Amino acid sequence: MIRKQKEKDLAAIMQIWLETNTKAHSFIPEEYWLSKYEMVKSSLPEAEVLVYEDDATKQIYGFIGLIEDDIAGLFVTESMQAKGIGRQLIAYAKSQKEKLTLEVYRKNMRAVQFYCKEGFSITDEAIDENTAEVAYTMSWQK
Repeated sequence: MIRKQKEKDLAAIMQIWLETNTKAHSFIPEEYWLSKYEMVKSSLPEAEVLVYEDDATKQIYGFIGLIEDDIAGLFVTESMQAKGIGRQLIAYAKSQKEKLTLEVYRKNMRAVQFYCKEGFSITDEAIDENTAEVAYTMSWQK
């Protein structure tokens, strides 16, 4: 089930955020993500956060953060990846928006391929000043 984040979800969301970022972005030192942890945690209330919660266990397996038409992040716990959770979260976001944009590191090919399959296209690329890595801007429109 997809639902809006509740305050009690914060610990699970942040654990998924940290674990997924360090695994998917092995080309960026883990210290970078650790240094961003508190900033991300404190900025979550500014975003519309939707979680994927298992109906039976009530465990959160993924979430998407939206700031207007921007996907600030899409994360699915590693053990539940490739089971349709990310696709469901994207579909929900698409049902609520006319267009969506996001940024993804070029080296995160699994994510780039996922977003392409979901109808996003690369519209720009630039160097992320924080990591010195190339990041794509990807967009989708109804």
